[in-house]
Amino acid sequence: MKRIFDAYAYGEGPRAGCWWDETSDVERRPVVDQSLRTDVAIIGAGFTGLSAALHLARAGISVTVLDANHVGWGASGRNGGFCCLGGGIDSDAALDKRFGLRGRIDFRRTELAAIQYVEGLIDELGIDVDRHSDGETSLAHRPKDMVDLEASGEAVHENYGVQHTLLRKEKLAAVGMAGPFYGALTIKAGFGLNPRKYVNGLACAAETAGAQIFEQSAVSELTRQVDGWVLRVNAHKLRADQIIVATNGYSSEDVPPWLAGRYLPGQSNVIVTRPLSDDEVAAAGWTTDQMAYDTRHLLHYFRLMPDRRFLFGMRGGLLTGAAAEARANKKIRSDFDSMFPAWRDVEATHHWSGMVCIARDLLPFVGPVPDTKGLWAGMCYHGNGVAMGSYSGALLAQLVQGKAPDALYPEPMQKPLRKFELGSWRRAAMPLAYAGLMLADF
Repeated sequence: MKRIFDAYAYGEGPRAGCWWDETSDVERRPVVDQSLRTDVAIIGAGFTGLSAALHLARAGISVTVLDANHVGWGASGRNGGFCCLGGGIDSDAALDKRFGLRGRIDFRRTELAAIQYVEGLIDELGIDVDRHSDGETSLAHRPKDMVDLEASGEAVHENYGVQHTLLRKEKLAAVGMAGPFYGALTIKAGFGLNPRKYVNGLACAAETAGAQIFEQSAVSELTRQVDGWVLRVNAHKLRADQIIVATNGYSSEDVPPWLAGRYLPGQSNVIVTRPLSDDEVAAAGWTTDQMAYDTRHLLHYFRLMPDRRFLFGMRGGLLTGAAAEARANKKIRSDFDSMFPAWRDVEATHHWSGMVCIARDLLPFVGPVPDTKGLWAGMCYHGNGVAMGSYSGALLAQLVQGKAPDALYPEPMQKPLRKFELGSWRRAAMPLAYAGLMLADF
């Protein structure tokens, strides 16, 4: 596989301190050690791949899931656990310009439908995911951002049809959101969860339905033949009628070659503290279990979890390697201390990083790979893959069967990924882009 970051980014180093791994055991699964045959091969055992596998298997279709590591090893097992609105980061104005009002509303309602899909699936499967939070809260980190939150609040009803609440700075402490914030907007959609427990539950449900899941089984090559596809896996051949690529930020440039230059991984770093005492929680004034994020472009996201550990995440890592990881951990700790000074001496027992995935058009893609029969992809969720990745897998399961989706499948998600202008050199633009975003955050 040809990837755009160095080997460290795809090894154990970035995820070595992941808190979620200690909360739910990872069931070991077999390795591909012989040639096989399947109706549908799925590359990637994360939210998208496992959701697709579950629905395909329930439809009686032979499905084989392949992961280069193990279930939930990538972003699905190491994210912040925000099941929230998102998936794309294009603005309402840009969506209106490209797809019209109807296209924009359809996409926004799909963001909401994705949350509802995950909620229904968790209830149906009976997965204990340590759920909490009544929607999501955006916190203004500058006075002028409160003006923007007021304006966006006006669009919430049109886009999603859900309730929202605006809070002024002086009201935040009373609802347990004390901090260096200038107001907040809470949208009644979404919830926090343990992503490891969720992804493990998905995998077990897919296997119960009849899907096969293989770990340590990286796909090194795809070959199209008259009667379907051949995947090269651990020096063996897996023959399949159709393939779903569900690798998101851990994709490669050559599996399939069409992906080259069409996706951009970006790092997100997370720390988790030891459990906080009641006195410590009260000292900081952050007593709510609401999942929240600030209004920075390179945002911080955080929540007080049911076990009273505090999770704090940050976008923006550019480099990989042990030294770069250490610098990112130092930066995120500095930001944490600045935002919650009462917890300066609280130990962060766990820290890790993972890859989000960005598209040139800032929208997710779910559908057929152009001009390539039997090849499908679902990816680029822009750091909001818990809901949208899961939902996209369900869409792909129907599309692969030749069915018109019975759920929302808006035009913005159907547009194939465009190439970044710099192609294989697209990472070179990231420092300048990130510098511009950092300046805009002041």
